[in-house]
Amino acid sequence: MAKRQKSFRTKRIVVVLIATAISAFLTYSNQELWNSSSTTQHNGQFTETAQILNQLAAKGRAPKTGYSREQFGHGWSKHPDGCDTRNKILKRDLVNTTENEKCQILTGTLNDPYTGSQIEFSRSINSSAVQIDHVVALSDAWQKGAQQISSERRMELANDPLNLLAADGPANQQKGDSDAASWLPENRTFRCQYIDRQIRVKQRYNLWVTEAEKSAMTKILSGC
Repeated sequence: MAKRQKSFRTKRIVVVLIATAISAFLTYSNQELWNSSSTTQHNGQFTETAQILNQLAAKGRAPKTGYSREQFGHGWSKHPDGCDTRNKILKRDLVNTTENEKCQILTGTLNDPYTGSQIEFSRSINSSAVQIDHVVALSDAWQKGAQQISSERRMELANDPLNLLAADGPANQQKGDSDAASWLPENRTFRCQYIDRQIRVKQRYNLWVTEAEKSAMTKILSGC
C-alpha cells in the first residue's frame, strides 16, 4: 500500500512538473499571442495560408477510440505568474476587465468574433455566456493526428493561445467538435482569420485535414 501511495505521489509530481514546463514554454514562445488575439496581418498572409493548407496531408478521420479531454491534460494549465490559461485568454480577449487577487476575471466585455455581438460577462452572473473555444477542437485534433504526438505536445495544443478564443457560449456549444466542413462562424467577416488559425494550428502540431474540410477552407481563403 505504501509503495502504491509513493508511486502515485511520484507520478503526480511528474505530471505537475511537465505541466509547469509546458506552461512556461507557451508563455514565452507565444508572448505576442497572449497579448493580442489577432494573428499578425500582412500583405499576402492568406496566400501564404493557402500554401500551408496545400502542404497539409489530406485523408480520412481516424477512429475516435480512446479520446478523452484528459488526453490533452487535466484542465487548464497554470502559468508561472499564477494565472491559468482560461483567465489569461479572458483577459486577452475581453475589454474593460476586472479581476481578483486569484487572477480570475470577474467582469468584462467581449466583442464576440463568432457572432459579431457584444457580450457583457460576469463571473458570478453569466459565466457560461463566454467560453474559451479550441479553434481546432480537441476531438477533431485527436482524429486527425493528435493520437500520434506526445502527451506533452497535446497539452501544449490544448493551452496554445493560437488555438484559443473567447467566444459566445451558445455558438461554441453549437460548433462542438466540428471542423470547417460542417461549421463556420456566423460572423462572415471573421471567417478568414478563423480558417487561418485552424490551418496554422494544424501545421504547428502536424495534424491533417479531410478532403471536405480542405475544400471548405480553400473556398473561404479564395475570398480573403
